[in-house]
Amino acid sequence: MIFFENTLVTVISLSTPLIIAVIGETISEKGGVINLSAEGTIMICALFGFMMGFITNIAILGFIFAIFLGAFISFFISYCDIRLRMDQIAVGFVLTILLARLSSYLGQDYVRINGPMITKIEIPLLSKIPFLGEVLFNHSIITYFSIILIPLSWFFLNKTTFGLSIRASGENPTAASSRGINVKRMRLYGTLIGGALLGLAGASFSLYTKYGWSEGHTTNYGWIVLAIVIFGGWNPYRAAVGAYSFGLLQVLAIKAQSVTLALSQILPLLPFPLMIFILIFIQYINRKERSSIPKFLVSLIGGNQPEALGKKLPEDIN
Repeated sequence: MIFFENTLVTVISLSTPLIIAVIGETISEKGGVINLSAEGTIMICALFGFMMGFITNIAILGFIFAIFLGAFISFFISYCDIRLRMDQIAVGFVLTILLARLSSYLGQDYVRINGPMITKIEIPLLSKIPFLGEVLFNHSIITYFSIILIPLSWFFLNKTTFGLSIRASGENPTAASSRGINVKRMRLYGTLIGGALLGLAGASFSLYTKYGWSEGHTTNYGWIVLAIVIFGGWNPYRAAVGAYSFGLLQVLAIKAQSVTLALSQILPLLPFPLMIFILIFIQYINRKERSSIPKFLVSLIGGNQPEALGKKLPEDIN
């Protein structure tokens, strides 16, 4: 029982940055923009979040700086997409390479040094509940935020005028524009929110789950985020399930190292190819004729991407 409880606590904590990043990318893609710079954005924000926290010795300032940096990077992508009409995928990919290299260069002086970190906060009374108290109510404030963010983002995208306008801009920009929605502005807002959350996720790595900084500190997590968004069918709840599942695979792989020492270098890498195989299967389900697939399977892992995702807006769109 204790092993199970400790495993769940670790999974929830370890998945915190992934949850935040996945929700951010989901909102961005709902607005029609693929932020392919996610890999580089998370890495550079992890570095600058840690740097700012180290310089000021105040962790919260590191988080705030990373949020604004992530939003600024996403603003650049939006500007290239909306104003310059450049290919958003190409811009994002180039940014990923640039930001990853830049973080390696600028972070040399911050490798393996101590800085501020956030601590766990017990919620009075609730933390004393057997099993659930330790699993759900004894985490850091950033983990609590990641948990609340899941239903909050679903409500935002599905029940608010602002969120529905972002979705409409990503589904059918022409129809949205004809109904009076400022599509360019909504696309920009969706990307800014997504970028800010990617920045927060980066700082969550270096100031919490993977405390400190090292070269390639968050390597591959950005690509995993993009994969989980597809896995989740652009739905915050299903995307969260994907993020927690990936976190569980990581925890089990780490724990298995003590049992199988000969595979200690291989086991931690298994979640990455496994996620790729799952993604291929989901794409197969989405492209296959739905009538030939059991309904429960379609509802469980099927999903439709926003129609205008990754596409340039028509020139007559406001």
